[in-house]
Amino acid sequence: MNASPADQRRLLDLAALDARIRHADQTRRQPPQAVRVQALIAQRQELSQELATRLGARDDLQAELTRIESDVSIVDARAERDAQRLQAVTNAKDAQGLEHEIASLAKRKSDLEDAELEVMERLEEAEAAVAAQEALIAVTNDEGARLSTEAQAVVADATAALDAATRDRSAVAGGLAGELLALYERLATRSAGAALLRRQTCEGCHMVLSGTDLQTIRQADENAVVTCPECECILVRTEESGL
Repeated sequence: MNASPADQRRLLDLAALDARIRHADQTRRQPPQAVRVQALIAQRQELSQELATRLGARDDLQAELTRIESDVSIVDARAERDAQRLQAVTNAKDAQGLEHEIASLAKRKSDLEDAELEVMERLEEAEAAVAAQEALIAVTNDEGARLSTEAQAVVADATAALDAATRDRSAVAGGLAGELLALYERLATRSAGAALLRRQTCEGCHMVLSGTDLQTIRQADENAVVTCPECECILVRTEESGL
């Protein structure tokens, strides 16, 4: 196939625009923040599960504390009742029984108060653990929100860049001969499509051409469309080609 050197050079513009389109489309679909955002979502799920466990432990302690406080109230009520009965009783045996029961209730209350203090200490630790976990989740949520906002801006910029590059590509492609454009687009499905031959190196695959391949290209007419023997993209020759 033949094409003017000017048209062949326009293929470089087309290849550059296609590269911009691919990059913009990839960025739009997968902004740089996406991987971290997904990691934060998974991290938040794990943190939330741990928070649920800590909340359950705290709630159990609160329930236990409530039960102990209820038992203390019951003991106090019984002790007060027995004290009132003791003041009114006249039988020595009955008085002795009441005194024994009051002493037992006092021991019971002391044991309950010791248990209450222990549970209160454990409850304080559990509440601190819940607060710490909630703080971690808040930090994770803040980072996720910030990155999501950044990603939205990146996607918007990439979308604008994609639209602009697509319009520019249409303009460049419209000025090329159909046969040359068709060849380029076919080759672009498996290579850069077109690349500059600079210093005897294909800038599409960055391979240095052999002496035999260079000789073949030297002998080709300037209008001849030549391709890289390695990646098969169209090689655009200029004064920098080293021929």
